[in-house]
Amino acid sequence: MKKEWFFDRFCGEQIAVYAEDGKIIEVGVEDEKQGDLLGNIYKGRVANVVPGMQAAFISCGMERNCYLPLDEGAAVFSSYEGSGSAAAAELKTGDEILVQVVKTPRGSKGARVSAELSFVGKNLIYLPRTDFLGISRKITDEKQREELLREADKLRETGQGFIVRTAATTATRRALRLESEYLKRVCRATLEAAKSAPVGTAVYREYDLPVKVMRDSLGDADAKVYVGDAELYEKVVRLARMRSDLGEKRIIRYTGNRSMFNEYGLDEQIFALTAPQIGLENGAYLVIDRTEAMTVFDVNTGKYTGESDLESTVLRTNLLAAKEIARQVRIRNIGGIVAVDFIDMAEEEHRLAVNAALAEALSGDRAKCRVLPMSDLCVTLFTRKRMSGELSSFLLKPCSHCTRQGYVLSDIYMAMRIRTAILNCFAEGYAAAVIELNRALMNKILSERYFAGELAGAWREKRIYFIPHTSYPEEKFSIRGDNAQVLTLPDTAQILY
Repeated sequence: MKKEWFFDRFCGEQIAVYAEDGKIIEVGVEDEKQGDLLGNIYKGRVANVVPGMQAAFISCGMERNCYLPLDEGAAVFSSYEGSGSAAAAELKTGDEILVQVVKTPRGSKGARVSAELSFVGKNLIYLPRTDFLGISRKITDEKQREELLREADKLRETGQGFIVRTAATTATRRALRLESEYLKRVCRATLEAAKSAPVGTAVYREYDLPVKVMRDSLGDADAKVYVGDAELYEKVVRLARMRSDLGEKRIIRYTGNRSMFNEYGLDEQIFALTAPQIGLENGAYLVIDRTEAMTVFDVNTGKYTGESDLESTVLRTNLLAAKEIARQVRIRNIGGIVAVDFIDMAEEEHRLAVNAALAEALSGDRAKCRVLPMSDLCVTLFTRKRMSGELSSFLLKPCSHCTRQGYVLSDIYMAMRIRTAILNCFAEGYAAAVIELNRALMNKILSERYFAGELAGAWREKRIYFIPHTSYPEEKFSIRGDNAQVLTLPDTAQILY
């Protein structure tokens, strides 16, 4: 199996894509300026305490107050096997408190935070305020589990804790000790910074996307890494040099004229993630619907009529759907409750087989998943731990023309599609590109300076003109290349920057 990672940065975003045999398995996107809120630690102030909800709402300088459960204890680390406890804090309105984001804001809900701070390393998670010793469920060798837990126990002080991550199975005792000392230094620096920081300040920020991916995901000796940006390439190489299991030779700098994602056939796969319908290889299809409370998948036979009896046709379709649903929730980073309406099956053993197939397909996901038994209506519910924001929040935005009930392509994603079209235009030998597009989108691209990096580099000797249209929908644009020295353009045309 060919395993590949792709890293790039443009339009103010950092993007990481993982593919197996050319098929996307995972996508990560992060704003370079804001980063990901998940894991950040803020100095907040208690806005109010609600005894009836056993919760407090914390002002952390975000758009909405953060939600802090008061009875969380060590339950916040329940995705790992272990034992321990944390003392519940007595809070009152006006108190200052350090909290860490464990769930990012979504829809009308603010971020969920925890007072049980954690600092994540490659092999260990350090818990400075929680008496908890845990280990990844993916480490199944009992002897190895005992040894790793014993080593982790030696590294902690009274009232502290450690969680042993899956990567620790290949780590030496010295590596575990050095990492624990580093995490403790980071914690001390965070607590020291919090003393003088004003309320609403992030006193600790999680690493950016490339560092997190290389820390948590890159450990497969067969995976190649392609990087499309020169500055990002140097960063990834520096990180690779620190990893004995990675190696600099596996990092490849992409220098083609076209977009790297376009060159490797990933662009259209990402674009397909904006559609609510997902085709299966046998002609059947899935329909995905996002709601405030959950995500729903509906399985349909479509053009697939089978080769024998109806029950066999339905079973084959449902088995294919189970595998694809597991892939889609991972690619789209869908978290929370997911409901799957499988096609009705009459036989109990078929229902059990489909549920087992879904659980097996989800078992390879880094995010913790829990599958419930299938009901008599052939509906299965499962939960998936949220791992930062869903990909849909990057690709889509609420439609302004249908009372925000539907979705259209987001401004930043449209800018990225236009960037790819411009790169392709120049790769074909043209010296100038003329893009006709929606006026509001043009204004957004100009005001946010999405293409500033390209204009200062590869596009320095090129000419790019925008022709705005008030009649164009936000998702429509066209592009043409030209080599003429003098172009005939309408008065509304604007040269890029």
